Amino acid sequence: MRKPSVLVVFLTVFIDLIGFGLVLPLLPIYSQRFGAGGFMIGAIMASFSAMQFLFAPAWGRLSDRIGRRPVLLVSTAGAAVSYAIFALGSGFEGRTALGIILGSRILAGICGANITVAQAYIADVTPPEERSKKMGLIGMAFGLGFICGPMIGWLSPDSWGVPGPGWIATGMCAANFFLALLILPESWKPTSEQAAQRPRLQQWAHTMRHPKIALIIAVFFLATFCFTCFETTLGLLVSQNFGLDLVKNKGTIYFLFAYAGIVGAVVQGGAVGRLVRKLGEPRLISVSLVLFGISLGPLPFIHGAEPLSLQILWHPGGLPWVNLFLLLGLLAIGSSLTRPPVFGLISILTPADEQGATIGVAQSAGSLARIMGPVFASTLFTHHPALPYLVCAGIALAAALLAWQSLCKVEPAVLGAKAQA
Repeated sequence: MRKPSVLVVFLTVFIDLIGFGLVLPLLPIYSQRFGAGGFMIGAIMASFSAMQFLFAPAWGRLSDRIGRRPVLLVSTAGAAVSYAIFALGSGFEGRTALGIILGSRILAGICGANITVAQAYIADVTPPEERSKKMGLIGMAFGLGFICGPMIGWLSPDSWGVPGPGWIATGMCAANFFLALLILPESWKPTSEQAAQRPRLQQWAHTMRHPKIALIIAVFFLATFCFTCFETTLGLLVSQNFGLDLVKNKGTIYFLFAYAGIVGAVVQGGAVGRLVRKLGEPRLISVSLVLFGISLGPLPFIHGAEPLSLQILWHPGGLPWVNLFLLLGLLAIGSSLTRPPVFGLISILTPADEQGATIGVAQSAGSLARIMGPVFASTLFTHHPALPYLVCAGIALAAALLAWQSLCKVEPAVLGAKAQA
């Protein structure tokens, strides 16, 4: 097996997430510009995760039958097509634009479900003792892609207009397809053993019968739900509170997303391990949710009259921007500290032969949160911009209290044991 195999799979996920990061900050802005109501904005945001939730198992089963390479190639080519449709739809107006954009996000979500195949590919080419390390590349690709996507959007020329980010994402996915076509070998072998799997509903029921694991998954669902509410409405909130033009000032929205992503990546790369050793997983989960909740609630009450620039930050008129950056930084720290201890604790409490299935249930719960959260947030936002932030701040703090009262009572000896039915 040639060494570029894992690198190309990493690039496949990375470039997919760059495209996602390019488009995500613009979706509510474009949708509002084309006359979408709150529900429609949420539906466009949620459609990607809904298709991932539905199609990920199908991509995995198909790759077991025909191989990983063809599935990765088809899904990568489909992603390029989806972003081209998005760019074309951005050039229309009204309901026509909204329909095309919604269709593009549905197709992107179907193709984005290839994350399952990417993980299977890495498992195929990696010895068992190195799989956890190599699987970490998927998480790294997510983090880097979500940072680089907004950064590229921020730096893209305004002269490219509204469709510009969509065409950039199209070009990157197309380049990734040709790279994979040239150097990605097949990893699947007919003799590969496939672990027996329960049907999805049975696996959910089996996993949720373990009280502690069920509680952790519920906390993860609530944390993800609240974070998607922030993702969905941040562009609209900042544009409204600072008097920004939704299209001309899209670079500012990109920059804010990139800033939050960078802060989160730095924290995940350097602080999580030390904090887990000092606090333990249950307490770190609680603390992270408290940080997230107390930073989310005040966001809608920051107003300014000056556009963002380096010069304005040093003047009194820039104080609202400084406050916004401080709260976004605290929010990014809180959100980035939730996922690692959640999945670490799930792994500790899960029998060795059920790790993948249990983590899969947790990931599915996250997908459900990403389906429900955008619709909830955008609908509330149309009634009052502060509502989704205040409600989700309350949910995050309640989840923190739940985690503190229930998970922190788990003794170290129990944490070291496997979950009991």
